[in-house]
Amino acid sequence: MSSPTPALRIAIVGSGFAGIGMAIRLRRMGLESFTLYEAAAEIGGTWRDNAYPGAACDVPSHLYSFSFEPNPNWSRAFSPQAEILAYLKHCVRKYELEPYLRRRTRVVAARFDETKQVWMLELERFDRAPRDASFEVSFDDPLADSSDPAGVAANPVESRAENRADSHAFSRRETVEADVVIAASGPLSRPALPRIDGLERFAGKLFHSARWDHDYPLEGKRVAVIGTGASAIQFVPQIQPRVARLDLFQRTPPWIMPKPDKAISARTRWWFQHLPLTQRLVRSAIYWQLESRAVGFVVNPKLMSLPTRFGLSYLERRVKDPALRAKLTPRYRFGCKRVLLSSDYYPALSQPNVEVITDAIREIVADGVVTEDGMLHAVDAIICGTGFQVNDVGAPFEVTGVDGADLSALWLHDGPQAYLGTSIAGFPNFFMMAGPNTGLGHNSMIYMIESQIQYIADCLRTLRYQRARTMTLRADVQQTFNARLQHDMQRSVWTTGCHSWYQTRSGKVTAIWPGFTFSFRRRTRRVRAEEYRFDR
Repeated sequence: MSSPTPALRIAIVGSGFAGIGMAIRLRRMGLESFTLYEAAAEIGGTWRDNAYPGAACDVPSHLYSFSFEPNPNWSRAFSPQAEILAYLKHCVRKYELEPYLRRRTRVVAARFDETKQVWMLELERFDRAPRDASFEVSFDDPLADSSDPAGVAANPVESRAENRADSHAFSRRETVEADVVIAASGPLSRPALPRIDGLERFAGKLFHSARWDHDYPLEGKRVAVIGTGASAIQFVPQIQPRVARLDLFQRTPPWIMPKPDKAISARTRWWFQHLPLTQRLVRSAIYWQLESRAVGFVVNPKLMSLPTRFGLSYLERRVKDPALRAKLTPRYRFGCKRVLLSSDYYPALSQPNVEVITDAIREIVADGVVTEDGMLHAVDAIICGTGFQVNDVGAPFEVTGVDGADLSALWLHDGPQAYLGTSIAGFPNFFMMAGPNTGLGHNSMIYMIESQIQYIADCLRTLRYQRARTMTLRADVQQTFNARLQHDMQRSVWTTGCHSWYQTRSGKVTAIWPGFTFSFRRRTRRVRAEEYRFDR
């Protein structure tokens, strides 16, 4: 009589949409031997961290939620940050995930033990989190390279805010075993500081938008904002009326379209609550409307001529000053960088207390910002809206696979790559969520996350069916997949000449999926066992 197969010990790292969704699926599968590790004191991932004024989603609310857990009570067409965070907390409560959560526990490293065929996880646990366990970004950048075209720190070292804020807070380390590791922290979890000489010498207040200091009063202050990405276009209109002066340092203007945001009426919410089919139909309509845009993104970029004309017309209508309008006019193809949505950004920049500065920054000094023309822009505070470390930064934590393979070293050599953004050759039973080439420029990331959840769940079923200890992706499968992916990428709008966070320093696009989302879902519906090696 054969002995029962021991339960898989599964470690999920991160408690944003990906981690929570994966945990829910494991419970539904009857896999209860899992732990959800969260470095902070609260769940929520990017929606916990990005609490800056005006933070909201730029994907319609009804599509930015789990398909199995619709929310009929969204207050607006585009959800504000607080509602999205509340939704995630609701999911944790409803699906009873609290017993599986280990808060204030950071996964420092994961090392595959080839003898035991298990992962050894090095954990750092904190006794408390005076600042809600948020991270602070330091200026120690061992990979600093002034030639980086992205102009941001590639890998700034993060230190625990609770250690810096409270001398009585302490951490302890421990090592635990796991049969399966699922890295679900996502790419938008590590803020990127601009790589500017003298940043650490600034005597005023400096913070990143993802680590907003709500205790610092902006009223009457002279404020410099560095960066004009998705975060800046949301918080700039919110702080502009409060500050005495706002200097916006812009390197490249984004393409901006009006945001069709509006309140959802009580009557509409009633229909969604009592006739859930109506909300499902709305969700489906939104999905296909957004998905249709992929034709211009990934099939024929020349089709972007219509939205290009609309974007330029919108800019002309909202910005009357010709000089300012010239500064805000993009000089690259529509869609090459992330297209942003805002109906109040252009009006905010037209106010008399705002100046858009396009001269390059030479250095930061104690009392302000010095541009290449030698002018000092004296400010009291600097807010960095410079995005996140997505490429050229290695793995989310130290990961060591078979034969001592270092995942960060592999990725730093040729850019991040995986198979379906999920499995990586040489790293048995290790899965990523929102991994390389799973990002989108046209639709909801939650759709991609749910596709990966299905794929990982099928991997776990296949592992049990094969009665194997580990499953490892074949290297040739990964190589063939990525060669084809990069070939398909060449016809997309993301390779038309601009430089963005979608790319590595060498220009290789490793963040975006170069196809339709339904094709990704089709690829991830079932695992092809022949693409893996199973060890028993």
